[in-house]
Amino acid sequence: MGAFSHSHATTALPLDILTFSKGTALADWFEEWFDEDYALLYSHRDEEEARVAVGRALRVAPELAKGPVLDLGCGSGRHLEILRRANPLAFGMDLSRTLLGMAPGSLRPWLLRGDMRALPLKDGSLSGICLWFTPFGYFSDDQNRALMLRLGHLLRHGGVLVMDYLNADLVARTLVPEDKVERGGVRAESRRSLEGNRLVKRMVLTRLDTGDVRNVMESVLLYPPADLQEMAVRAGLRLRRVMGTYSGETFSQDSPRWIGIFEKAW
Repeated sequence: MGAFSHSHATTALPLDILTFSKGTALADWFEEWFDEDYALLYSHRDEEEARVAVGRALRVAPELAKGPVLDLGCGSGRHLEILRRANPLAFGMDLSRTLLGMAPGSLRPWLLRGDMRALPLKDGSLSGICLWFTPFGYFSDDQNRALMLRLGHLLRHGGVLVMDYLNADLVARTLVPEDKVERGGVRAESRRSLEGNRLVKRMVLTRLDTGDVRNVMESVLLYPPADLQEMAVRAGLRLRRVMGTYSGETFSQDSPRWIGIFEKAW
């Protein structure tokens, strides 16, 4: 699997920001999970939420409205579609063929498929990078830190990084060990646990019409804000603002999200 797939890119993308590499071999939970079942179970994360989040980000970081901006881990493009209304050079990248295939047709020329650990982009080529809805922390600590360094290298001086991450302390304090939900004819029985400094969610999905059962999981390293900021500083980034909600409320220990807005300092 390469870092760049021609099946989801056309000449609409500016070739002067792209590089081409062999990528990284994958064998982990995120290879299989981000598909139709994922989209169904997270369908409550909708366009309205994305509209609020992107709108606030543009006010805090107006740099996102000009120049090449990458929506990393863009999925089916719900944030990217809104961002592109303000910035026609915004583009997205994701690993999931399924989610990319669910993107609106108008976005297809602006999508790349690849592994974020092997980003096919040139250093200093981006005005901004957005990571919406926790697409960070999937890998080992070393790989996560290497990713942050790479993001810093990709940004131009004065460029911005929007990191939408979970509130690690709140997650640890309020962990719900088990729950059950039904959406669109699928019952999801979830078990959550803290395994070291990782949040692990194991799900049993049952199709109510056929009885077919599928087991999937999510696993994310929990980084406190101080660790995220330390990583960002090492990547040449300076914290501009922290928000605790998509609408821009100040971050507190009980905020549902940790949304850091960074700028490239050097």
